[in-house]
Amino acid sequence: MASVPPLLRSLGQRMLTLLAGLLAGAIAAILMTLAMAASRYWLGIMPPVEAVPDRIARMLDIDSFFSLFGKYGGYNGLKKFGIVSGLRGVFGVGLVVGLVYALIIESASSRRSRRWFFGASTPALIFLAVASLAAWIGLVIFLWPVLPANYRGLPYSWARLATIAALFVWIALFSSTVMLIYRAITLRIFPITRGQTADPVRRPVSRILPRRAFVAAAGGAALTIPIYRLLRTMYNDATFPYDGTVYSGEDIEPITPTDRFYTVTKNVVDPDVVRDIWRLEIGGHVDNTLSLSFDNLKQFEQVDQETTLMCISNRIGAGLFSNANWKGVRLRDVLESAGIRDGAHEAVLTGADAYRDTFPIEKALEESTLLVYEINGEPLPRVHGYPVRAIVPGMFGEKNVKWITRIDVATEDVQGFYEQQGWGPNFEPYTRSDIFDPRTVLQGGSFSFRQQFPANQPVEIRGRAFAGDRGISSVDISTDGGETWTRAEIYYAGTMLTWSLWRYRWTPPKPGEYVITSRAFDAAGEPQTQEVGGIVPQGASGYHKVTMTIV
Repeated sequence: MASVPPLLRSLGQRMLTLLAGLLAGAIAAILMTLAMAASRYWLGIMPPVEAVPDRIARMLDIDSFFSLFGKYGGYNGLKKFGIVSGLRGVFGVGLVVGLVYALIIESASSRRSRRWFFGASTPALIFLAVASLAAWIGLVIFLWPVLPANYRGLPYSWARLATIAALFVWIALFSSTVMLIYRAITLRIFPITRGQTADPVRRPVSRILPRRAFVAAAGGAALTIPIYRLLRTMYNDATFPYDGTVYSGEDIEPITPTDRFYTVTKNVVDPDVVRDIWRLEIGGHVDNTLSLSFDNLKQFEQVDQETTLMCISNRIGAGLFSNANWKGVRLRDVLESAGIRDGAHEAVLTGADAYRDTFPIEKALEESTLLVYEINGEPLPRVHGYPVRAIVPGMFGEKNVKWITRIDVATEDVQGFYEQQGWGPNFEPYTRSDIFDPRTVLQGGSFSFRQQFPANQPVEIRGRAFAGDRGISSVDISTDGGETWTRAEIYYAGTMLTWSLWRYRWTPPKPGEYVITSRAFDAAGEPQTQEVGGIVPQGASGYHKVTMTIV
């Protein structure tokens, strides 16, 4: 049998060492992913696969944001895309780094190197060190706004440091694994070409060890099992089943049952805060920075308050909209205990998920702006901000930050998560009225009742009206598309901070199609605008019109 030419044999060995680099990079990526998943699950530290999409989301303008919604099937689809892309990115980076490492360690300069540490040449070590340091510094700079996230509720001032330290550990683990795996699956030899004088500087050549490579690959594959279990556990705990929950239907009550309260969240997995380590920090433009435990917070005067919340994305006639009884303390009392300095402009609130939003300091000092820990007589559920969230009457739900861990008093305008995308600048709901009974259906942009009704038989029409913190004085209803109006009965008046529920009994005189329309007046007698506006950028406006078919 003819012998393999030396050139082909050399090329074959080079290809095998490149495969060794790819294998080392893949195993390192798998091990780092396991470390990230474990840190996220047990320590609540947000890994880059989650932090990078979260960071990018707040940098998108509204048009790009909704374009991605349509492309990936809504917010949940976009969340899944972000996480899957992040995991693919980690694995891809692992392969690239492993390949480059193999190229460097088998380069001529490495082979001439007199210094080797743990089977790595000086050039290869410099590459790993520089690449790791650059990645760490780059991630810290880029992810700075989201680094305070800690899903177990670690205090804000410690959460950022914990995330920075975790980034360093993850990257160091990755780099050292690349180096050690490559060394373990290759053998360095010092060949002397027959018939020639040996090079005074003996240049080693790496040869892959098939058995060790197989064992390493099997070990890497085995690591995917705990990764899968952790990711499956987090997927089962993810927000996908309840994000976007609405409160709609014919059975709407004055006080929304807690388990049916509308829910919107930006997170893939919501914080699961440990109350004993949770702290509320007060800082910024104040005389004294504070760090309050849950028990410290409850020492302030406690307040019970009924308040309605509504999402800025709530269309006319939709159900991202609920009312509840809340218990907590006044934000004003907490801020004043820290001493608000002259020149204060805004309150900046940050949650355990690094979500940030703001509102004027005047709003923060109103009697009705609260930090709450109970809803409808029970501790806040996790999905609604346990252990403490903000309640800011008269502003859209985005301003009512959940899982709150930090409040800063700012002297200048600070933009929150959605404000950075271009929402606002006015986050106060328009006065509105919606029909919810009989049940309606939206088809082709128009509402109609799901059932038909007989002529000359009375039908009761019910709805809800809301004006932020301006209260509702009356509601009118029209059965002819707004040509004439009749006063409806308000059977649940609520308060200045809540919705009101109304009803109207009507006997349709003859068969045909009728356009039922409602309009509300706030407590000052100002009517809602009939000008139709979409949810972007300041919330929906206009009359709710529903077609009723009479037979």
